[in-house]
Amino acid sequence: MIDEQHLHYIITESFENLIMSKTIKKYSKLDSIPTGQASDHITEGCLVLEGGAFRGVYTGGVTDLLMKKDLNFSCTIGVSAGSMNGFNYVSGQIGRASRFNLGHRFDPNYVGLHAWKENKGIFGFDLVFDDNRVEEPFNKVAFDNPAHRFIAVATDCLTGKPAYFENGKCSDIFQAIRASSSMPIMSKPVMLDSKPYLDGGCSVAYALDWALQEGYEKIIVVRTRDRSYRKVPNHSSIAFLQKQLYGRKYPEFLNVWQKSAERYNALCDRTDQLEKEGRIFVIAPSVPVTVGRLEKDIEKLGSLYWMGYHDAESDLASLRAYLKKNK
Repeated sequence: MIDEQHLHYIITESFENLIMSKTIKKYSKLDSIPTGQASDHITEGCLVLEGGAFRGVYTGGVTDLLMKKDLNFSCTIGVSAGSMNGFNYVSGQIGRASRFNLGHRFDPNYVGLHAWKENKGIFGFDLVFDDNRVEEPFNKVAFDNPAHRFIAVATDCLTGKPAYFENGKCSDIFQAIRASSSMPIMSKPVMLDSKPYLDGGCSVAYALDWALQEGYEKIIVVRTRDRSYRKVPNHSSIAFLQKQLYGRKYPEFLNVWQKSAERYNALCDRTDQLEKEGRIFVIAPSVPVTVGRLEKDIEKLGSLYWMGYHDAESDLASLRAYLKKNK
């Protein structure tokens, strides 16, 4: 029988042709992505960011527009790719997240087997968090501003429940972001405080319920799927892989993850209802998203970034009205 580590590696290697290009190319309009540092102005409210791996470039477009328009919310909570976009939003670095994704998509140190060898996962977080290896150093001073909460959501492999890690309150927020963004099957669990964690999206697609429970009056949800999208259960072959990898060691995690489609669809229905009632504000793709989680068409990814940017721009007047309502 193949042990867990070798099975992870074989699966990751089988994805190499899917996720890698023969040449390291970048988005042709990378220089058009806005730059700058967001202002210190804080807007009361909670920004809730969905994951979706490379579909998260949509969120990057949304958050860049928000920063340019001086909408820096007092709380940001992200799941998976949402946490990756979120920590750059909190640091106030306009365009940083998307320039990295669209500039390093085919960098083997960021995605693929080289990343696996260094990080035991499909994404190279060592590169992401190393200021000596990236073009734009991270603004940790802005990130640590106590006026702006940041929470990364991961899934506890032992319980299958979402775990909420807040900057300034957890032992290592960057390790929490790694955990939040570590895709199962293609990543080993990330250890934090001697406990194993994986992608937050396995237990919760986006942390709307957390924001409601925290009592935020203004909640802005950024989706990476259009409002009509609903999930279907995993194919039997995926279910088999899930069971092989996690059934024995992490049965509670497996049980929760295998029910994610049903849970996701219920969350979408509840989101739609709360949006209709005016309780929350939602920014979602204006057309169905055809970008895959490990999309290799860099120009398609670039177009998705601009969809996010322009969707947020189109929603800006309505968003400002929502924020002023009942003040």
